[in-house]
Amino acid sequence: MSHAEAIGRSLRTYYAPGRAAALDAFLGRFLGRGELGFDIGAHVGDRTASFRRLGARAVAVEPQPRLARLLRLLFRKDQGVIHVASLVGSQRGEAELHLNSANPTVSSASAAFLAAAATAPGWEGQQWDETIRLPVTTLDALVEAYGLPQFIKIDVEGFEANVLAGLSEPVRSLSFEFTTLQRRVALDALGMVEALGDYSFNACLGEEMRFILPSPVHAGTLARWLESLPAEANSGDIYASREPERLSGRP
Repeated sequence: MSHAEAIGRSLRTYYAPGRAAALDAFLGRFLGRGELGFDIGAHVGDRTASFRRLGARAVAVEPQPRLARLLRLLFRKDQGVIHVASLVGSQRGEAELHLNSANPTVSSASAAFLAAAATAPGWEGQQWDETIRLPVTTLDALVEAYGLPQFIKIDVEGFEANVLAGLSEPVRSLSFEFTTLQRRVALDALGMVEALGDYSFNACLGEEMRFILPSPVHAGTLARWLESLPAEANSGDIYASREPERLSGRP
């Protein structure tokens, strides 16, 4: 599959009919009119689009050149979206991004992620066929430039802990992707969030927009849940908030 075909597949998936309403209903827990959201690993911009429909401003961070160009095209008339074509990590500098042309959703700056995928069931045939060197910014630098967001979404394929290591100020709510392929990364990220402030946690599996746990829990409880997940669960998102009522398990 060519890169263009893969991006087309992502557009059809993430902008499927009916998905926008469900996404807005879920993300509306975390963002409202006049607020600010960071979309770290924006991909084809479905979360950024949701932030805007909710009336929030968006900082869309996407390092993959073709996807960054797509985002500029999709939001070219929207002054409420700021585009940042950069990796995000623990400190400013440069790093390598490993591109997967046939499946850009799993492009990654983490060599450990690629190594784990190389021997994991279900990841057969994945090829990272190009490596490019890109600038790295930090969440702290983004906060300094654009203001403190009310919500940060992080989806960076095994680089989540590196991203959170660059945040020194607590935000109201955030989410980060986890995979059963690299539970240790998720556990490290969980500990970093816990160290930032008094957070409660919940989680979603895959692309489901509903919480698995009926009520918010402490970091230790969420860690035990994550460790008990079968490998076939594959991935999901962990949500953290300093306002536990935003993490209710009600649909």
